[in-house]
Amino acid sequence: MRISSWRRAAGLVAVSAALITVIVMLGIFTFVFYNTNAGRDWSAPVGEISGALSWTGEDYAFTGEALLEEGQWAMLVGEDGRVAWSLRKPADVPDTYTLTDVASFIRWYLRDYPVQCWVREDGLLVVGSPRGSIWKHDMAMEMDALLQVPFWLLGLFLAALGCVLGLAFLVVRRWFRQDQQVRDAARSGWINGVSHDIRTPLSMVMGYAAQLESDQTLPPERRKQAAVIRRQSQVLRDLVNDLNLTMRLDCAMQALRTETIQPAAFLRQAAADFLNSGMGEGYPLEVDLPAQPLHPVEADPFLLRRAVNNLLTNCVRHNPPGCPIRVGAREEGDSFVLWVESGGAAMPAEEQYREIGEDGGAAHGTGLKLVAQIAAAHGGEARFSAGETFRCELRLPIGHGGKKKG
Repeated sequence: MRISSWRRAAGLVAVSAALITVIVMLGIFTFVFYNTNAGRDWSAPVGEISGALSWTGEDYAFTGEALLEEGQWAMLVGEDGRVAWSLRKPADVPDTYTLTDVASFIRWYLRDYPVQCWVREDGLLVVGSPRGSIWKHDMAMEMDALLQVPFWLLGLFLAALGCVLGLAFLVVRRWFRQDQQVRDAARSGWINGVSHDIRTPLSMVMGYAAQLESDQTLPPERRKQAAVIRRQSQVLRDLVNDLNLTMRLDCAMQALRTETIQPAAFLRQAAADFLNSGMGEGYPLEVDLPAQPLHPVEADPFLLRRAVNNLLTNCVRHNPPGCPIRVGAREEGDSFVLWVESGGAAMPAEEQYREIGEDGGAAHGTGLKLVAQIAAAHGGEARFSAGETFRCELRLPIGHGGKKKG
C-alpha cells in the first residue's frame, strides 16, 4: 500500500472516530433528556389527575383512574393535615400529617414511595408510585457552576475525541510500520540477490584483468588497459557493497558489533590497506595524529573502516593525481573526531553528498551517504565541507560511540 493510500485510510479512520464520538455524545444527551423531567414532565399528569378530582358538595368524585398507571395511588391531604380522599392508598401510608411531614415528603419519598404533589385550593394532592419504581434526587448548583457545564461537556467531548483519534493514529502508524518493514525487507532481499549475482562475474573480470595486467608478454598499452579494467571493476564492486550496506542501515538490519579500537593504530592500518589496494596510487597520503595519545573508543571496526575507505576513495575519484590526502583524529570535548581532507574537490559537497532517490537511483553520493549513515549508527554525525579543499569530519559522542579511560 502506498503512502497516499495510508493517508486516505488515516483520514477515513479519523472521520469515523469523530462520527462515533458525536453519536455517542448525542446518545448520552438523548438518554438523559428522555429519562428526566425534561422529557417526561410529572407536573402535567398530576395536574390532569387533580382536574379529574372534584367536590360534589357531599363527597369527592374522581374520573381520572385511566390517568393512573399500574401500581399508582392517590390521596388528598386537607388543610387540617387529614386525608380527605384517597384511591388505592397503601395501608402503611398514614392518614394524618404534620407540617414537618409534608415538608419532608413533598420533594422526596413518603414511606419510601416516590410521590408527586399538586397544590389545590382544598389541600394537597399526592400521587404515589410503587417502591423502587422511580429514583428521585434533588440537586442544587450555583449559577457560576451551572454556566460552566457546557464547557465541561465540550472538554469531555474533545478529550474523548482526542483519545479516539490518538488510538486511531497509533493503529494506523503500526500498520504503516508493518507495511514499511515488509517493503524494506523485500527491497533489501532484492538488492542482496542482485549483489550476489553481480559479484561472481565481477570477480572473474577482476581476476582476468589482474592476470592480463601482470602478463609481461603483452604490450605495455594493453597492460595499462587491463589495469584500468581492474580498477573500474573494483569501483563497481565497492559501489555494489555500499548500496547493499546503505540499504541495511536504512532498514536497521545492520547491527553494530562494537569493539575497543585504538584510534592511532586503526587509522594507520586503514591508510596502509588503502594504499596496498592500489586505489591511492599517485596520491600522497598523510596520517595526522596529535602528540598526546588518544583514548580508546568503542565502535564497529568494519563500519568505521568502510567510512574511512569511502572518504579516501572519494578524494581519489574527484581530484587529479598528485593531490595530497590527509586523514587524522582528535578529541574535542565529549566527541571523538575522525577527519579526512583532500587538496581540492571537483564538485561542491552538496552535489557529492546526495540522498538516494525514491526510485533507488544515486549518482556520486552513495559512498558519502553511507558515511553519514555509519556516523548516525554510532550516535554521531558526519559534516561535509568543500571549497579549495574537501573535508569530512565524523563526530562520535564519547558517551555513545566510545568511553574514555583513565
